[in-house]
Amino acid sequence: MPGGNSAAAGGKTGVRIVVVGDHGTGKSSLIAAAATESVPENLSPVLPPTRLPADFFPDRVPITIIDTSASLESRGKLNEELKRADVIILTYACDFPLTLTRLSSFWLQEFRRLEVKVPVIVVGCKVDLRDENQPISLEPVMGPIMQQYREIETCIECSAVTLMQVPDVFYYAQKAVLHPTAPLFDQDTQALQPRCIRALRRIFILCDSDMDGALNDEELNDFQVKCFDAPLQPAEIVGVRRVVQEKKKEGVNDRGLTLEGFLFLHSLFIDKGRLETTWAVLRKFGYGNDLKLRDDFLPAPSKHAPDQSVELTIEAVEFVRRVFRLFDTDNSGALRPTELDELFSTAPENPWGEAPYKDAAERTTQGNLTLKGFLSEWALMTMLDPRGSLANLLYIGYGGNPASALHVTRRRSVDRKKQQTERNVFHCLVFGPKNAGKSTLLNSFLGRPFSESHELIAGECYAVNVVDQLGLSLQGNKKTLILQEIPEDGVKKFLSDKESLSSSDVAVFVYDSSDEYSWKRSNELLVEVARHGEESGYGVPSLIIAAKDDLDPHPMSVQKSVCQELGVGASIPISSKLGDMNNVFCRILSAAEHPHLNIPETVAGRKRKQFHQLVNHSLLFMSVGAAFAVAGRAAFRAYSGRRNSPS
Repeated sequence: MPGGNSAAAGGKTGVRIVVVGDHGTGKSSLIAAAATESVPENLSPVLPPTRLPADFFPDRVPITIIDTSASLESRGKLNEELKRADVIILTYACDFPLTLTRLSSFWLQEFRRLEVKVPVIVVGCKVDLRDENQPISLEPVMGPIMQQYREIETCIECSAVTLMQVPDVFYYAQKAVLHPTAPLFDQDTQALQPRCIRALRRIFILCDSDMDGALNDEELNDFQVKCFDAPLQPAEIVGVRRVVQEKKKEGVNDRGLTLEGFLFLHSLFIDKGRLETTWAVLRKFGYGNDLKLRDDFLPAPSKHAPDQSVELTIEAVEFVRRVFRLFDTDNSGALRPTELDELFSTAPENPWGEAPYKDAAERTTQGNLTLKGFLSEWALMTMLDPRGSLANLLYIGYGGNPASALHVTRRRSVDRKKQQTERNVFHCLVFGPKNAGKSTLLNSFLGRPFSESHELIAGECYAVNVVDQLGLSLQGNKKTLILQEIPEDGVKKFLSDKESLSSSDVAVFVYDSSDEYSWKRSNELLVEVARHGEESGYGVPSLIIAAKDDLDPHPMSVQKSVCQELGVGASIPISSKLGDMNNVFCRILSAAEHPHLNIPETVAGRKRKQFHQLVNHSLLFMSVGAAFAVAGRAAFRAYSGRRNSPS
């Protein structure tokens, strides 16, 4: 498989190389030799930026080389340049061994202190001046240093005077940026990186058109043409199979090249220093240096207004349903952790292994993910990270038009005016004081058993599930509800964003029905949120939930009057402990589906609304009066004209 020269440059339009090292190690001479193939006698101590043209190396990406000074007074400038570097060339003088020891005792430590995380090429200059009677073997010296500083890509020695290996220095530097080793290969284990294996597995599956687990001659040739614009000759295909079979017996079978053989080939390319071949394949299939699909391969729709959201289309939902059934190998109706890992084995990682997705959806008592939980996780990911959701659809084999997988909803402000919504996924904010029962409400939503104590989770906490609407059991009437808990001490920060309520369809305010302070605090939060909604224009329907109904309640008279004052319904009593949830989730869903109702109004908001109505009525009255005046004046002129005209 030839083709390193056709590898894409990973989107890079230029490579910035910063040359660093002790005074007198040959930095400026090295740069001058690369640019002019000579070293002037009166060379400037620090050269101005030097540019190597795009055609200097096969990847056709221009290079800018930055010379630096090691003097103390230039340290600030040096640090600035290091932070702008794509790659660093770190020099030492072959005729001055102390500069070699300074690599680890100073320079490499300094890069880490500055948090400069780019590849480093260690270059020994002035090799022509080394004492021939004291030859030095690089491996014993540089081996331990490279073990400690994995950012070192390679070591090379050169001579600016004789031009020995000078072009190679900058070729390796450019290559370290365009075709980096670290994402593909683990130097410690001498094996492909897990994320690289996952990406290559996906590419193999995409190329295995007949899905028989092997690439036959035709599939192998199609792969070669796609990646390198050149077909494989029959003798070359035979040669590829022979090489693999000699080293990896299970890499070839009677149907063709297996996944094991495909992975072995790429290990072989990397081992022989041909990283550009593997990168050419990865980039042809849309991967960036982080081994995730690049943005230009992900036509995710963008919201035009903050009160819009993104959902999976019907086509995409049906696809993830089919995927669920395919990987539910035991037909249990739930995916075991091993089945879920296998499902995402062609993605960079399982996207739901960390917050906010971990433990956000319904699972069985054995910890397996149900179909409802699976669909719910997709809905949550699509709302929070549309581009990531689309990427994961493609990772697991979505073959439809990527642009048709996601749908941007209508603005919530339009829904409110039309007094209806077309959404299938609804976002509910859960407010309330500490110990009111917010987390218990989320756990109940996921069918988890009641617990007197619950683990406090820092940061965002979500619970998402499919809700069957009351009296409706048809598939099309199931909606997805996402509950997001807002901790009491996080409310101020949450509301500091003017658009914090824009993406929400409903808000609930939970309080402990046995605790008067809990009710008062919940009411304060309701007023705060209502005021924010009025000021931002993103008011949301709100419900009040009286949790812990199994305990002795305190008097309700105050509660009712406050509910009436704000224009929201009476509190909904629930008891998670007794399992009496009073259809609360259907009620939340119903409130979200009626975006014009149950929006709380503060006294100030009501007065402001009345004032605007009065102003609008006055303007309307003035407009009508002005219209009558204009019409009357026109009629009078017409009458006067007729009266004064000759009979």
